[in-house]
Order: sequence, then structure tokens, then C-alpha cells
Amino acid sequence: MKVETRKVIGYLIAAVTIFFWGITFVCTKALLNDFSSLEILFFRFLAAYIGLWIIHPKIQKTECRDNIIFSLAGLSGVVLYQFSENMAINFTNASNVSVIVSICPLFTAMIAQYFLKENHLNLWFLLGFIISILGVALVCFNGKASLELNPKGDLLALFSAICWGFYSLFVSIINKKKYDPICSTRKIFFFAVLFMIPLVLAGWRFAEPGTSMYVTFDKALNADRFSKAINWFNLLFLGLIASGLCFSAWNKACEIVGTVKVSCGLYLIPVVTIVFAFFTLHEKITWLGLTGSVITIIGLFISEKEQKQQ
Repeated sequence: MKVETRKVIGYLIAAVTIFFWGITFVCTKALLNDFSSLEILFFRFLAAYIGLWIIHPKIQKTECRDNIIFSLAGLSGVVLYQFSENMAINFTNASNVSVIVSICPLFTAMIAQYFLKENHLNLWFLLGFIISILGVALVCFNGKASLELNPKGDLLALFSAICWGFYSLFVSIINKKKYDPICSTRKIFFFAVLFMIPLVLAGWRFAEPGTSMYVTFDKALNADRFSKAINWFNLLFLGLIASGLCFSAWNKACEIVGTVKVSCGLYLIPVVTIVFAFFTLHEKITWLGLTGSVITIIGLFISEKEQKQQ
């Protein structure tokens, strides 16, 4: 297969993944009526791990020292990234979190440049980054929110973005080992679920009902919320599609195109979210949101232009 054709396939894989990740916010919003944030995360990634075994029941041998990289990927990109992002929303508004987390590509480039000696931080990349973040801010606020500084929540969102940068680093290292992408993703989820068990137990024993950390084993309550077909649909979508398949696809796209290049596509997630919410939840899209979407895409192309010239 020609290099250019392979890259096009890589970009298409990344685009489909970003589309599904943009939908996850809508599904999560619906599930929050019956589940806490921690419960959603745990069920989501447990379903992803089981689902990947079902669709690809292949055992892959890995070197013992590589298991450290897999565990760090599960900790940084799944547990810490997702959990700190969800916690941040409890202390600041969702618009702040969306904008701050969109800085992920910058941290990915910085960490790759420092640890992998890859040169990404130059004029075109930074210009595209600034333009895209401006567009993301307009999309996230969409005429209905204001920027308010909430140090605890904003710092948690910033920590979340840094965690994704390190996850991207670990994925780059794993991809160089030439492991099977689905088996690798499954192992990452295995460690993620392992790391989440103490959080679930802590939420069960110490968290208050109604909080993001609350976990319940009440039989009547679980029978009620798991009897709803819409909850099963959303949980399975988040687990099997948005987590299992999409993380595998994302790791493959990173292998084909390059982690930093693919990460720039994360700017588009808020754009996908507002468009999907418009059709499914009938949320309004303002001219501010539309303008932001166009600006975000322009910034993305500027970043890609720089990388192609390299």
C-alpha cells in the first residue's frame, strides 16, 4: 500500500473516532440521570475490556517491562484523564472544561518533543493551536455561558489535558513495539479497570448519594436503572464503540499518521458534540457556535500544513 494511501486511511480512522467521541458527551449526559460519573466510567471501561475479548479473543504475549508502559497508559489516558475531567465539571462550568481539555494537542506535542525528541513546536503548529483554541472557546460557550475562573475545577481540567499528553507518549512507545492494536488496547483497559476498583470501593463506602463519586450496590435501585433499555444502549455504546473500538482505532491512527498529527483532530470534538446535540437533544446552535466551528477547522488545517511541510 502506498504511503499516501495509508495516511489517508489513518486520517479517516481518526475522523470516525473523533465523531464517536463527540457523541459520548450526549450519551453521558443522559446516563447521569441514573448513574454517578464514577459508575459510568467503571461500567464503560469494563464493557470495553469484555467487548474486546469477545471480538478479538487472541492472547498476546508481552515483555514484562512493557506491562509497565501498558499500566501507565491505562492510568494516565483512561483513569486519570477521564476521572479528573469529570471531577472538574463539579467545580467549574462545562465550557471551561471543554476549552481547557482542548489544549491536549499542545501537551502531546511538548511531551513528544521532550521525551521522544520529535520536533513539532514551531510557528505553524502554535499558530494553528491558538486559532483552534479560539474556535473551540466560541463553540463551547455557544452564546450561553460566560468565562469564570474556578481554580480547583480549571486546574483539574488542565491536569486532565496533561494526562492525555502522557497517554499519547505511552501509546507512541507501545506502537513502536509493533503489538496488535486491539490486544494492546485491551491490556490498557485491563489496567484501567484494575486501577478503578479502589475508587469504586471508596465511592461505595464514603461518597454521599448524588455526588460524582457515589457508588451503590442497592439491588432495588440497580434493578430499576438496569431495566431501562436506553441505559443499556448508552452504556454499551460508550463501552463497546466509544471506548473499545475507538481507542483501538485511535491507537492505530497514531501508528499510521503520527500521534501529534492525529491529536490535533481532538479540536473537532466540541464541534461534533454541538452538531449532534442539535439533532438529538434539540439544543440550539448560535452564530457564535457556527463561527467557532469554522475557526476551529481553519486552525486544524494550519497545524496540518506545518506538519506536512516538515
